[in-house]
Amino acid sequence: MIVAIALANKMARAIWAMLTKGEDYQNPTQTVAA
Repeated sequence: MIVAIALANKMARAIWAMLTKGEDYQNPTQTVAA
């Protein structure tokens, strides 16, 4: 249950950052691999 809340919180923060900054969400795993 705690994991689900943590994941939802992480997604909410990512979406909020996208909306406020007007940028596409950058997946950390993709940026590291690239």
